[in-house]
Amino acid sequence: MSQLFSIHPDNPQNRLIKQAVEIIKSGGVVVYPTDCAYALGCHLGDKSAVDRIRRIRQLDDKHNFTLVCRDLSDVSTYAKLDNSTYRLLKAHTPGAYTFILRATGEVPRRLLHPKRRTIGLRIPNDSITLALLDELGEPLISTSLILPGEEYPLTEPYDIRETLQHSVDLVIDGGYCGMEETTVVDLTDEVPVLVRAGVGDPSHFE
Repeated sequence: MSQLFSIHPDNPQNRLIKQAVEIIKSGGVVVYPTDCAYALGCHLGDKSAVDRIRRIRQLDDKHNFTLVCRDLSDVSTYAKLDNSTYRLLKAHTPGAYTFILRATGEVPRRLLHPKRRTIGLRIPNDSITLALLDELGEPLISTSLILPGEEYPLTEPYDIRETLQHSVDLVIDGGYCGMEETTVVDLTDEVPVLVRAGVGDPSHFE
């Protein structure tokens, strides 16, 4: 049976953040709010937790997971950044964007695009997520909480817990946070390519 933590969206309770991070560090899969929608997350180095997320969402091994980061220093650890890319990221983070970048050797191979050696990274503008990342001290592996056969992410924490109570270890109730996904931008070539329009203003990349 999964736990349910109600965490204040603007002033996250430190005690609950610490407990949530302990669950993540011990191999747990958590549902947490972001600045777009609820997402599934787990520890970067935990293969079994990643496999559980794959089963929940019925994902194949070609699915691109996202590394959710605290700041640009985290991003630069896991992605190759030149000066122009760094400036672009600085101008659009934190926010509702996922950027596809060429990965460094710090990213586990199982998380990479199998042919392109790329990874999606993002820095969300959400107090709960940033508090989790600060306490954890490293990125979360993450993917949107869209269940098989559904078009949109789940939005109601109590419904999420009822649906996934035997599949996840923790559901964080941070209130309503929307049901749209991030805007995805590919930065692996010289010219940015808009892959998906979402919550983040796509006009900067069109």
